[in-house]
Amino acid sequence: MKLKLILSFKATVICSILFSAVTFNAHAQEVISLQKAVDLALDRNLTIKQSQFTEALDDESLKQSKYNILPNLTAGPQASFNFGRNIDPSTNQFINQRIFALNGTIQTQITLFQGGQLRNTIIQNRLLLDADKTATAKVKNDLILNVVTTYLQVLTNQDLVKAAQQQIDISKITLDRAQKNFDVGNQTLADLSQAKASVSTADLNYTNAENSYELSLLTLKQYMEMSPATNIAVEKPDISKLTDINTLYNAEDVLKTAVAVNPDVLLAEQREKATQQGIKVAQGNYYPSLVLFGQLGSNYSDARELSGGAVATGGSQTIGYVNGNTSQPVTTPVYSAVFNKYPFFNQLSDNFNQSVGVSLQIPIFGRFSARTSVRKAKIQYENAKVTSQLARNNLSKIIYQAVLDVKSAEKSYLSSTQTYLANKDAFNIIQQRYTVGLVNSLDYNTSLTNLNKSQFDMIEAQYMVIFRAKVIDYYLGNPITL
Repeated sequence: MKLKLILSFKATVICSILFSAVTFNAHAQEVISLQKAVDLALDRNLTIKQSQFTEALDDESLKQSKYNILPNLTAGPQASFNFGRNIDPSTNQFINQRIFALNGTIQTQITLFQGGQLRNTIIQNRLLLDADKTATAKVKNDLILNVVTTYLQVLTNQDLVKAAQQQIDISKITLDRAQKNFDVGNQTLADLSQAKASVSTADLNYTNAENSYELSLLTLKQYMEMSPATNIAVEKPDISKLTDINTLYNAEDVLKTAVAVNPDVLLAEQREKATQQGIKVAQGNYYPSLVLFGQLGSNYSDARELSGGAVATGGSQTIGYVNGNTSQPVTTPVYSAVFNKYPFFNQLSDNFNQSVGVSLQIPIFGRFSARTSVRKAKIQYENAKVTSQLARNNLSKIIYQAVLDVKSAEKSYLSSTQTYLANKDAFNIIQQRYTVGLVNSLDYNTSLTNLNKSQFDMIEAQYMVIFRAKVIDYYLGNPITL
């Protein structure tokens, strides 16, 4: 009996351990590094997939424009039953009977000249495919920047949550001290109320920080195409080791590099080249087209017969008289023509025909369609040129703004750090004086509020420097890492 109880107890313990392990794995957090977040976003993002589908479609268009240079080949067999009076297709004679007819042709043609449209279309489609590849790269780069931005925002909010929790702990200690001083009559009810208000304010700051953290984490999940219910945690890098962050840039130098690698500018320039090539394609409509063609054909009719000679019928017929004497007629045997069925393959062989020729089409008047096509192509080219210039102008504005932003962020961080350290020293002194009753609760809470705000400002400024520097890296074409 005792052995059974021991075994039962052991089984219960083992089951509990296994259940706890399963529960832990089910709720375990998945730690996401910045590189993993970027990789997941690039692998799952639907906008990238759509861009790749567009790229694949234009790739097929390029292949087809190359295939259009090749000759085509078509076959046109036709079979029919004809009833009543109709024409025998093999003899072109009228006949009044049911006919089964079969005919067929094989045709081929190749374009020898078409105003250069075939070659120019190939060039244009190749430029459009390059533009699509650049568009896909642009979507990827924009996604990477958004992921990095959101990742840094998650880290910022995470630190703000920790700072808010620390302020709650300080406020609770202060409230406990105020309650004890109030109980012994060393502080007034107003002092106690101030301490309680500080705890409530700290709780509110924590709630706001927690909400901001959850929202930024949700945004990061959406970029990675994750379910909102997925339990993840971001890997926090050691910010103190990020000492190689460059904040001194020359806007002109950055712009020169960015123009050569920025996908927005490259995309606009490639589409400009494609529309320029479109003018040449449209101008091909002014020229004549020359086509070489050939044809093979044959036919069969079951009404057609093949002559098999003649056979005597056994009778005779008078063809004249000897010296005009009707008693001495001249006769000849009567023969009947014999027709055999014309074999199928023999007909096809006997009716086999071939043709080869050249077709020249000269445009004389096409209701100004060619001129309209050329004019529209030129307008599209001019519009593409303006789009390219707008892309370069926009990039210039962004670069100059980004250089100013990173310098401003560094100054803000240095200023906020000095403010935080000054408020921290001031708070330590006021806290000591408050403990011995030399400072009232209003001054104490004011100092604590200033410390809280300066700490939050310093954390945000620290990450802002990193983010602004990474934006510059993005426009320089450098990999974005932490």
